[in-house]
Amino acid sequence: MFSQLDLFDKKESKNILPYDGVTNYHGIVLSQNQCSVYYKSLLETIQWKNDEAIIFGKKIITKRKVAWYGDSEYNYNYSNVTKQAIIWTKELLELKEIVEKETKETYNSCLLNLYHSGDEGMAWHSDGEKMLKKNGAIASLSLGAQRKFSFKHKESKQKIDIILERGSLIVMKDTTQTNWLHRLPPTKKVHTPRINLTFRTIVL
Repeated sequence: MFSQLDLFDKKESKNILPYDGVTNYHGIVLSQNQCSVYYKSLLETIQWKNDEAIIFGKKIITKRKVAWYGDSEYNYNYSNVTKQAIIWTKELLELKEIVEKETKETYNSCLLNLYHSGDEGMAWHSDGEKMLKKNGAIASLSLGAQRKFSFKHKESKQKIDIILERGSLIVMKDTTQTNWLHRLPPTKKVHTPRINLTFRTIVL
């Protein structure tokens, strides 16, 4: 008899984009017990801070909280704000190993997002910062509340929606960031937190 994780290992990933990019949905890659243990641990141990951005010269502080961890204390610039990475925790290294094995990619940093409820989301954007490996993989692991995740083609405006389940993994790579925007739309139907870990590669 296969264990739950054995069944996960045999599931093939699927590209959910019809053209101009590769975004593979790997489905659920963590057991429900793993989800619960890591979710609780990350809530308690990660050095969460409210996200900051400078938009049209005005400083914005979000309800959503973020944290950035990596192989070393990298400086990372986005939304006109510079952030400094914190060295990996034990739990983050364990999750990184799981994600690298599943995706057959390697990552040297992770940007974590904490959404307290469905009222908090992320506007349309693409991850095109110069420090990111060009066309490199960005692996997004979800813990906590299930949320909808959306893509929109920059020219055709075609939209693709997917539900990111607890313990699921989605990987954006190749020309996805060049041709597609993505967002986490707010919703009144979700009242519990979601933690999103985005493993990525910084090029110094």
